[in-house]
Amino acid sequence: MNGLLAVADLRGDPRRRAHDRRMRRLLGGSALVTIVVSALILFVLARGTIDFLRSVGWDFGILRDSSKAPGWFPRRERFDLLTIFAGSVIMGMIAMLVAVPLGLGTAVYLSEFAPSKVRKILKPIVEVLAGIPSVIVGYFALKFIAPNIVNPIFSPDQPRNMLVSGLAIGVLVVPIMASISEDALRAVPSSLREASYGIGARKSTTTIRVVLPAAVSGIVAAFIIATSRAIGETMVAAMAGGRDGSGPRTLNPLEPGLTMTAAMTNAAGGTDQVNAGAPFQVLFFVGLLLFMMTMTLNVIGDRFVQRVRQQY
Repeated sequence: MNGLLAVADLRGDPRRRAHDRRMRRLLGGSALVTIVVSALILFVLARGTIDFLRSVGWDFGILRDSSKAPGWFPRRERFDLLTIFAGSVIMGMIAMLVAVPLGLGTAVYLSEFAPSKVRKILKPIVEVLAGIPSVIVGYFALKFIAPNIVNPIFSPDQPRNMLVSGLAIGVLVVPIMASISEDALRAVPSSLREASYGIGARKSTTTIRVVLPAAVSGIVAAFIIATSRAIGETMVAAMAGGRDGSGPRTLNPLEPGLTMTAAMTNAAGGTDQVNAGAPFQVLFFVGLLLFMMTMTLNVIGDRFVQRVRQQY
């Protein structure tokens, strides 16, 4: 009987169990705080949206300017959502056209081709670039991208336009795309690469035919996060987009444009500052719409990731 273990012996050290309980409560509390903060943000946006719709008489038609020169002019109570929505989409698409190839190319190089010493140097640099304040990128757009890239090639009428802003946002998003994609590529088991090499495949073929398909779920997650970051970027769009809180509708990327976030920034505390009435309350409606767009992107991305994810 002396060599037998009792049930109490299998429970482990009481101090360890107490420590585990404290950590579980701490982490659970952190998760709960995150949920509560998100719910409070959604509540504030929803309450402001309801106040706005009450002030305009629940007239959704006011959110589409049907005049001959439609645009976003909150002081005149002309709230053409298509103006700021189109600006957000155009700048976001330009940004992703820059961020996806550059970010994914950087990730592939770091994961598959870079020597270990080079990777140890470049990987931290890429991650640090992801934390650069967006105001710095905004000045970079005004002082370098506009005069040295966009103006000599396209000769736009305005030096500040949606193309300049989109390119700058793309530069800002590249490190995010690269860092997350590189982590996804590095997570692919080495056995898959070795099996490909074993049948005579080249490194480039292995990367394209084996590694990238195996990491597609992580790459899609990186794309969704980068897209959300691009659409939600505020400072660069406000500085380089060319509009100071209001402007006509346009789909030409060589003309000044306004994003949803830039419109909110300028209207709430910028050049077109308002603090009461429908011109202020519409900001909550735009914020709620932006919240729903971001959530929809994440839900679609999560569904796609779950469908194509491969487990090893």
